[in-house]
Amino acid sequence: MAEFEVVVERLTIKSHPNADRLELAQVGDYLSIVGKDQFETGDLAAYIPEASLVPQEILAEMGLEGKLAGPEFNRVKAQRFRGIVSQGLCYPARADWEEGQDVTDELKIKKYDPPVPAKMSGEVYAAGQHRTIRYDLENFKRFPNVLEEGEEVVFAEKLHGTFGCMGVLSLEDAHPEHGRLAVSSKGLGSRGLCFKPKAETNSNNLYLRVARHLDLINRLEDREESTFVLGEVFGAGVQDLGYGAHTKRDDTLGFRVFDVYVGVPGQGRYLNDAEIDVFCDQYGLERVPVLYRGPFSKEKMLEYTDGMETVTGKEEHIREGIVVRPTTERRDYKLRRVQLKSVSDDYLLRKDGTELT
Repeated sequence: MAEFEVVVERLTIKSHPNADRLELAQVGDYLSIVGKDQFETGDLAAYIPEASLVPQEILAEMGLEGKLAGPEFNRVKAQRFRGIVSQGLCYPARADWEEGQDVTDELKIKKYDPPVPAKMSGEVYAAGQHRTIRYDLENFKRFPNVLEEGEEVVFAEKLHGTFGCMGVLSLEDAHPEHGRLAVSSKGLGSRGLCFKPKAETNSNNLYLRVARHLDLINRLEDREESTFVLGEVFGAGVQDLGYGAHTKRDDTLGFRVFDVYVGVPGQGRYLNDAEIDVFCDQYGLERVPVLYRGPFSKEKMLEYTDGMETVTGKEEHIREGIVVRPTTERRDYKLRRVQLKSVSDDYLLRKDGTELT
């Protein structure tokens, strides 16, 4: 699972094609713009990723005061320098640091968490980790060697909305007070929390509105095992990309399935690609657009990463990117479940973009 951390990495330094005073520091497949001769290949540095909040004393050391994003000019965002996208900062390693060391706390760097809008919050209860899914997605640039050249993969369009976990629990696992419906966001699910489905104060909750409109309890009433439908909730007002949907009308509020988990979390399994199609057909649910199935190559992945969205069929705005996974589920010793996102540079650099969970 994705975890926020600032790790000491060994750098590969490359020349900048369009700037004599700048160079490129490569970490995995990420590129960071650095000053010429600031580093040499093989040097160690703390890689400070996007969405980091950097203390002012560290910015002063790096000569970056007043140069980052956010109201305090301390948030790391992707930026383009002379035609090259930089996606993080490289802080020179201190004498006692070792490769692979986590220095997040030592540097006092925090992860930026945007404020949660009222429509995405609500009353919650402690459902427990056996009733919720802990879910996240790593970037291909962090794990560029996990996917094997030529292995059969599926590329699904990554939608810009908010993660919604819509669980219908087995009779055995149903909550004694709140019943079989277990609805959570990404942040809540990671803590074993769900929205109270019958609370009056949750009547306008975005996630519960979607679950009610989909009528999931009745759709999935024949399921003997707990079943978690994971998807993207989207529409105008959810994020800055709306896909033609409207948050004030439940019949046009968008939801597309990108994953299905069957069984008790930690003991069950994710469905394979073909099984997700069968599941969605059987229960009348829409899947995120599948853009490609076939042998993997990095060139093919990059070809599909950029472009326009396909949900509306009208190419209303840019594509966020794609999610890549093997057509048959497999595991990796470091990444664990193999699935990665490839994000469009145009999406990262768009103006006035929102980044809610």
